[in-house]
Amino acid sequence: MEMDATGKCKGQWVFHGDFVRTVDYLSDHPRILGFNPFCHKVELLGPDEAYRWYFRVTDPQNNPFDVIFNIQQETELLLELPEDAATIDPAELTDEMISKYTVGRKISWHHLPAEDTIAMPEKYLFEGKATAQMLILPLQGERTKVDFDLQVDVKFVLYPAFRIIPEQIIRAMTNAGMSLVMQTATNRMFQSISNDFGTVRQL
Repeated sequence: MEMDATGKCKGQWVFHGDFVRTVDYLSDHPRILGFNPFCHKVELLGPDEAYRWYFRVTDPQNNPFDVIFNIQQETELLLELPEDAATIDPAELTDEMISKYTVGRKISWHHLPAEDTIAMPEKYLFEGKATAQMLILPLQGERTKVDFDLQVDVKFVLYPAFRIIPEQIIRAMTNAGMSLVMQTATNRMFQSISNDFGTVRQL
């Protein structure tokens, strides 16, 4: 039986590091994914911050599922311009103006459709879709706030042992379990990142 599962997780963390260093650190895609306990490989797909994640998870009977994600990362500068500068063409903004009016950055992850076939259900290898946003805001005292929001969608085939459970029940269990696993993995990822910052406090 084929199933669609959706997992969601979110959280807010305060990094005891300045804004620029935190942005640079969290923009390093392979490094931060390396802290995720389920991700065993991150592969660069091209020059434009396109990546492939290789994940392995297990079901309650310890049967492995391999999930591959293709991700496009984008970084957006968040500016808050005064009224007299609001009509300025973005291309005409000077480095000094950008530095002065920057209030944050947003790092986004988007699903990147694969050019080749990834999923091989007979081998329990599936393609997932992930979207996420990290809103990064400077705080006083050389601290930085990170607001993280992630959603993952995976279409997979159940092992035969699970096919006797009614679909509505297994779907609810799968979504809840997937969200719990993702939240736990995200918390562990940010706690591991804290080793390079001294302290990362979850709000």
